Amino acid sequence: MEHISVLQKETIELLNVKENGIYVDATLGRGGHAKCVVRQASNIHLYAFDKDEVAIEESKENLKDYLHQITFIHDDFCHMKEVLETFNVTKVDGIMMDLGVSSPQFDDPSRGFSYRYDAPLDMRMDQTQTLRAYDVVNTYSYEKLVHLLQAYGEERYAKSIARKIEIVRNENPIETTFQLVDVIKSALPQKELNKKGHPAKQTFQALRIEVNQELTSLSAGLHEACQLLDIHGRCAVISFHSLEDRIVKNTFKDLTTAPSALPKLPLLASQMEQASFSLVNKKPIIASEEEIEINHRAHSAKLRVIERIK
Repeated sequence: MEHISVLQKETIELLNVKENGIYVDATLGRGGHAKCVVRQASNIHLYAFDKDEVAIEESKENLKDYLHQITFIHDDFCHMKEVLETFNVTKVDGIMMDLGVSSPQFDDPSRGFSYRYDAPLDMRMDQTQTLRAYDVVNTYSYEKLVHLLQAYGEERYAKSIARKIEIVRNENPIETTFQLVDVIKSALPQKELNKKGHPAKQTFQALRIEVNQELTSLSAGLHEACQLLDIHGRCAVISFHSLEDRIVKNTFKDLTTAPSALPKLPLLASQMEQASFSLVNKKPIIASEEEIEINHRAHSAKLRVIERIK
């Protein structure tokens, strides 16, 4: 079965793909969005980034008819400007980002992303890096654990969970996802355990973001992306939780806000400096009910698009 990416139709439409264009897929995954771009015209070239070498290799089967149009790059998209310069690319016509963990990463028990499978505490998108969720859980101080659970997981019981982790790991290291789930459950009050949803969801999100430095990469990567856009080039970003979306929203707001003129200067509107970017959609686009029925992961997706206008 062909892998269908979230908000695929909407992303490609708003990216406004043109012939002979140069495009960047900053988060290749299994190549769903990439395939939609390159099949628009045979003279399009796509630079495809992913931190996960497994994703790159598996995407090649999905993209086998278009390999001559694609340059695959194993790197974090926050380095895209520097990397593309090595290919003599300084301007591109469009960039897309599908943030977070892909479904295949969640569904592979050995990767340790999911609380649904018992696996070593890993959570690395780039498996060549050294830092794993195991290291965070077993070596970070209580204070540091509390901070990341609050900041990246928005976890109400961050202190209780961090304290319980500290107590348990003093006896033996916490090595697997199920061991961590048990620790989290033991730190929460019964009323919390009775609520709908998995009690470990926010902790696992926080650990994953920390291990992969997702928010730091996103903030840097958005600025890199927008610097690379040619006139009328667009950047389309799909986020899946409030922390990601807030960074995208605020970055786009800053870029589309014109510099302030001194209030006493007698300038006409036409004489005032304009912003270099404009929002393509003022409100985020969300998935239709039909798409959510087919792919539950789409329920939290938000698509924002920005265009360089000068």
